[in-house]
Amino acid sequence: MNKLTDAIKHLIIINVILFVAPQLLKLDFTNILALHYPKNEHFGIWQYVTHMFMHGSFGHILFNMYGLWAFGTPLEQMWGKKRFIFFYFSAGIGAGLIYTLANYYQFNGIYEQLINFGLSANDIQNILDAGSYNDARIALSNEKMIEFYNLYHTPAVGASGAVYGVLVAFGMYFKDAKLALIFFPVPIAAKYFIPVIILGDLFFGMTKYSIGNIAHFAHVGGALIGFLIAWYWKKNQFKTH
Repeated sequence: MNKLTDAIKHLIIINVILFVAPQLLKLDFTNILALHYPKNEHFGIWQYVTHMFMHGSFGHILFNMYGLWAFGTPLEQMWGKKRFIFFYFSAGIGAGLIYTLANYYQFNGIYEQLINFGLSANDIQNILDAGSYNDARIALSNEKMIEFYNLYHTPAVGASGAVYGVLVAFGMYFKDAKLALIFFPVPIAAKYFIPVIILGDLFFGMTKYSIGNIAHFAHVGGALIGFLIAWYWKKNQFKTH
């Protein structure tokens, strides 16, 4: 078993506290700490950090904290506490930014269509506020309008983006380590396993085949930022404490 290193121990503690405390106190911090769409009234710039410590379910936090411990521990042991913390937050913030850009592209595309149908900005905002519409000018499917509404209202939570960055870095430094999925328990070398996982997220993020409410572009964003930082450090041999 890997020893619980300092940075990972404190990250797990903070995540657990922010998962358990709201339930015990009967409080909801979602509007304050989860990452909202920038045009939403609840958006705050700090949410690019705080959303990393919010989770929607026990399974969500369990898998993220397990991934942080399993793949992050050898990286913190190699890089040291300060460098690992910098890496983790960079990947998580980068994941949030790329997730926002992907949502903006999708949201703005539908928004422009509505403008072209003759709706005003005020008309569109009323639709977003009410969650319903009765306007014959809107020649879009109900599915597309639901997507538009959800992009605006559904906040992102979880450390998944940062953990994906950690996963990619692990794969770069320990490429021959054998990994397996619970539902596909066949050990595969990290250098093959991790790219397949990321390509899967990219596919689901760009198509309609996603299962559940998963922020696939946050995963891809965290993986991309993690790759860039880890690649630079590895190239420049930043392995010391």
